This record gives sequence, C-alpha cells and structure tokens, in this order.
Amino acid sequence: MINFLFARNQRILIACTLAILASACSKDTNDLYSFIEETKSMHMGSVKPIPQFEPYKNFSYSAGDLRDPFVASVDLTEKSNNNANALRPDQRRPKQPLEIFPLDTLSMVGILEQQNNLWGLIKDPQNVVHRVQVGNYIGQNEGRITEITDTDIRLVEIIPDGIGGYIERDASIAIGNE
Repeated sequence: MINFLFARNQRILIACTLAILASACSKDTNDLYSFIEETKSMHMGSVKPIPQFEPYKNFSYSAGDLRDPFVASVDLTEKSNNNANALRPDQRRPKQPLEIFPLDTLSMVGILEQQNNLWGLIKDPQNVVHRVQVGNYIGQNEGRITEITDTDIRLVEIIPDGIGGYIERDASIAIGNE
C-alpha cells in the first residue's frame, strides 16, 4: 500500500511539473523581435579613415667624400715592413718555468741575497716558490726581469700592438701581492 501511495504521488508531481513547463512556452514572441530590432538599430561605431602617408623624399649623403671609417687609415703593409726588423719575441729562446703562468697569478714573497747576487722569490699558483734574478723571464708575454728591489720586481713585457707589430710594456710584481 505504501508503494501505491508513493507511485500515485509521483505521478501527480510529474503532471504538475509538465503543466508548469507547458505554460512557460507561450506563442507571444513580440518582446524577442523588438529586442532584435533595437539591437540592430544601435550605432555600431565608425571605421577610422586610412592614414595619409608622406611621399618618399630622396636623401643626399653629403659625407661621401670623407674617410670611410671601416677602412684602415694606415697602410698595414708599410707598417709591417717597417716592423720587419723591429721588436719581436724571440721564438728560439727556451721557455723558463714561470712563463707558463699569467703575470697576475704570480706573487713576490721576498728577496734573497747570496754572494752579492740579489734573487727575487716568486710564488706560483701551485704554491711553489721560485728564485729569479735580473734577466730571467716570467709571465706569458715575454716578461724579462729588469730590476729587483726590496718591495717589487720590475719587468718589461713584449705585447702585440694590434696592427701586426709589438711594443714593450713595463710591469711589476709587488711584495705580498697575493
């Protein structure tokens, strides 16, 4: 009997729902058509006109007779001929142990005087101390030691000048420069 009452209530509920849904669908669609017409008649905006471009103007390059900045102003063949007998690194000279290290990785740790000979003490990046004297070579730029003092070791390096030759440059290693 409970099933019968439940089934009956269920049928009544379905019938009421269908009646409500059917009443919502009316044949009067005038409000829809009026909305469509109103939307169509609204101002949609305007398209901006195509911009007017200025006509091409010729440009006259007035610096054409000046020196070209991308062409060397010095004749490199003449410069290299002049440097043929000039300063050059000695390729035949055997390399010394401290020439494998860049100069900025070497440090002076002291001096040593033996039998009127003054030696500089240089520590390399591997913490090995080397004795050097005037005339020895250190660094990777053919650095020849010219003077040893209590405070520094002075040398002259041979470096490229950028146009095929070489120039000398003074350098030094100060004591305690670690």
